Amino acid sequence: MTASAEKYTPQTLLDVQTLTPSLFTLRTTRDAGFRFRAGQFARLGVTKADGSIVWRAYSMVSSPFDEFLEFFSIVVPGGEFTSELSRLQVGDTLLVERQAFGYLTLDRFVDGRDLWLLSTGTGVAPFLSILQDFEVWEKFERIILVYSVREARELAYQDLIAGLEQREYLREHGHKLQFIATVTREAHPGALHGRITTLIDSGELERAAGVELSAEHSRVMLCGNPQMIDYTRALLKKRHMSLSLTRRPGQVAVENYW
Repeated sequence: MTASAEKYTPQTLLDVQTLTPSLFTLRTTRDAGFRFRAGQFARLGVTKADGSIVWRAYSMVSSPFDEFLEFFSIVVPGGEFTSELSRLQVGDTLLVERQAFGYLTLDRFVDGRDLWLLSTGTGVAPFLSILQDFEVWEKFERIILVYSVREARELAYQDLIAGLEQREYLREHGHKLQFIATVTREAHPGALHGRITTLIDSGELERAAGVELSAEHSRVMLCGNPQMIDYTRALLKKRHMSLSLTRRPGQVAVENYW
């Protein structure tokens, strides 16, 4: 085994689902030694035709207890990595680094009553992993998952989200979850219309949730495009909510791969 190969394992694609022309999901085998906390990400590698390997970070959609790994991806036009990744089929190989990374995990918060999970696009992935882990249901009284997309057809994993409260281990806690979809480019029944930042600024998001975003009770996780993260952090700062650090616990946790 070469020194570089010691850093990753080859995993086999078990399932590939195309959701829209630009969105797809991947499910792979999982190395028995791969461990992660819900909310973390892995570095995935694809081998190009010339034999070189391209790496990118992807959050796990699957829970830490699943025997497989699942990832949610967008096709970036002309993107070196996603153009290769989107060509993979069942039976093909995907490389997965042996170590998981990331701090978008529940241990970022030492307290809090309400957990807000604010996501855009494929940024919903780590929150789906967190919601499949029992820890979050014990730790918080309310969980508000906000999932923002451009078009309604991009709202992925609706069956998974809707089915959480039916899972045997969550039946006593499933009522804690509130799911709020937001669509920015079209009106859609059952979804709010507008960007997360606009909905926070206007108060519409809190009205829809029936819960106030406050430094005292709210803990907020952000994952998605950098503009949403930066603007939302600025809005939360006005409410005296700061980034939670090891040396200084706060109310906000962020994942940013860029």
